[in-house]
Amino acid sequence: MRFEIGGRIDGQGKEVESINMDELDALGDKFSAMGIEAVAISFLNAYATPEHENQAADALRRKLPETYVTAGTELSREWSEYERTTTVCANAYVGPALNRYIAQFENVLVDHKFGGTLFMMGSNGGVLTTKRARQEPVTLVESGPVGGCIGAAALARELGHDNVIAFDMGGTTAKCTLVTGGRFSVENATYIGGFETGFPIRAAVIDIIEVGAGGGSIAWLDNQKRLNVGPQSAGAAPGPACYGEGGDEPTVTDANLILGRLNHKNFLGGDIELDVGKARTALDSKIAAPLGYDDESGLFHMADGVLAIAVMRMASAIRKISIERGLDPRDFVLVAYGGGGPLHATQLARDLHIPIVVVPPEPANFSATGMLLANARVDTARTFLRALDDEAVAEIGNLFEEMRREVAATVAQESNGDITVELGAEMRYRGQKHSIRIDMANLHDTGAIKDVFLKQYRRRYGHADEEAPAEFVGLQLGAMATTPGPEVTRLGGRSGQRAAAVSMRSVWMPNATASADVAIYQRAALESGFQARGPVIVEEYGSTTIIGESDVFTVGALGEIRIDLGTE
Repeated sequence: MRFEIGGRIDGQGKEVESINMDELDALGDKFSAMGIEAVAISFLNAYATPEHENQAADALRRKLPETYVTAGTELSREWSEYERTTTVCANAYVGPALNRYIAQFENVLVDHKFGGTLFMMGSNGGVLTTKRARQEPVTLVESGPVGGCIGAAALARELGHDNVIAFDMGGTTAKCTLVTGGRFSVENATYIGGFETGFPIRAAVIDIIEVGAGGGSIAWLDNQKRLNVGPQSAGAAPGPACYGEGGDEPTVTDANLILGRLNHKNFLGGDIELDVGKARTALDSKIAAPLGYDDESGLFHMADGVLAIAVMRMASAIRKISIERGLDPRDFVLVAYGGGGPLHATQLARDLHIPIVVVPPEPANFSATGMLLANARVDTARTFLRALDDEAVAEIGNLFEEMRREVAATVAQESNGDITVELGAEMRYRGQKHSIRIDMANLHDTGAIKDVFLKQYRRRYGHADEEAPAEFVGLQLGAMATTPGPEVTRLGGRSGQRAAAVSMRSVWMPNATASADVAIYQRAALESGFQARGPVIVEEYGSTTIIGESDVFTVGALGEIRIDLGTE
């Protein structure tokens, strides 16, 4: 339901017509009579001057205290009218439900005499108070996977790795992001459901690429009998066929089980016993038999093919976030977590020529661990359409200072730690639609900014025109302050039991042509400093790590598994 009122701000931020408060008051009465639960306010040029949106929001909040009211410029001060509107609509859509949830959660904490501070995980890699989360619930989008990115960055810093690819594989999707120089990239927009068809959200989000390739991703044949994997998923219910809960579609998990890479009696520490027979039946009836494979060898080859396609899709996501942006995966370390990440990490790394894989302790819970390591963070952005010249550069300094003052008060409410800032600018050649982001730290003159722009542009696209005029599109500022949290060194803490292979199992390993006996270790029994050469499988509650035949793995001081890939 959409409604209009009188009033106009022009494209330069000047008031042409004052807001019609009588019409707004009448709308408030109408909303009350209709039982409206949430109201989103979005005016055409409010990004330039938010005064009219602020007036409308204040008036409706006074008149409708039980109604959730949100304004677009409270979330974004950028010029994209459609994206600003979709963002505030999403905020209004989830706002009432999230407010009820947070209120219930806080009541439980009060009942249990919780004496600390409750934070929510934000999509920008920082935590925020429940007060701000209630006002800006859309800033929590994708915040679950973000926790793993923070954990990967913290672990990498502790281990001395500057460049890391954080890879998270769960039940439905696989996600990856880059950590360069110990920092992850924060973008000012995301698309829920994928870039091509997704719902646009103007909010600061860690730059994450995802594909529909998880443990529950379904293997299927198209009309030409070509094998595909995902993006459809069996989900948690009924789940893969081997769960025995009614699922009859073959999945990535079923394929791993058929090849012996998963222990059917020790899944989730033995809490669930997987049904190998049902996994084989699903893959045989839906894939192997229709393709003419009627023996056990054919079934194994089909299972291996399912996993090869899944890994290929995951590799495409990493190529998109690295090679397509002018970065070489060989210069990075792959940190693999999630329930399925360690299961496929070495094969994925080998396909991309990544030399080192690191599996953190308790990888299935690593995103939650990362949330405990997050600091307070607030991001803000402004549209700034100016040619790159001395006048614009001087104006940028004043705007950054204004943006810094705006966010400092918010950060101070969430942490009393010292505040640090990250400054960025979106730039492009004049006449282009797309822009690239450059780091504006310590850049104060036109020549230096032009040099950085040319360097970034050349890295991304392979060429740059030194004579063509460049321009600014927008400015971004991220403010961070430290919040209390555990030390990364506490991630370790193995049991100290003697490291030993507890069993042997017949496994069809990656890049193999047949099954062979493979040593199976229990991770909890591996002491710091333990080293062995593959082929090996390391099992733990919630995850399984595959080490290839030519690979060497070492247990580090933090309990991490470091895998140095050999050549096969």
